[in-house]
Amino acid sequence: MSARSANSTGSKRPLIARLWHGAVPAAKGNAYAAYLGRTGVTECRATPGNRGVEVLRRTAGGETHFLFISFWDSMDAIRTFAGEDAERAHYYPRTGTICSS
Repeated sequence: MSARSANSTGSKRPLIARLWHGAVPAAKGNAYAAYLGRTGVTECRATPGNRGVEVLRRTAGGETHFLFISFWDSMDAIRTFAGEDAERAHYYPRTGTICSS
């Protein structure tokens, strides 16, 4: 999902926010947060046209939910990161027991 928004710096340059939501069992929340940092956050920030990444986290009802928000200069920059279908989530290989239920 992406949405255009005026950026908070007052710049006239367009800003696109791309959102992803995921959840893991609460017991795996810390491990998954570290996994996101090593994979998605690192790759996003290294992609030309990325203007920042925020990961929000909340534990409720036995699950830890993550909202991954990345900010971009253009849809082309998002496609560089995510592939041709920019609306599709960009997944990484599962590692050990972090991502399995």
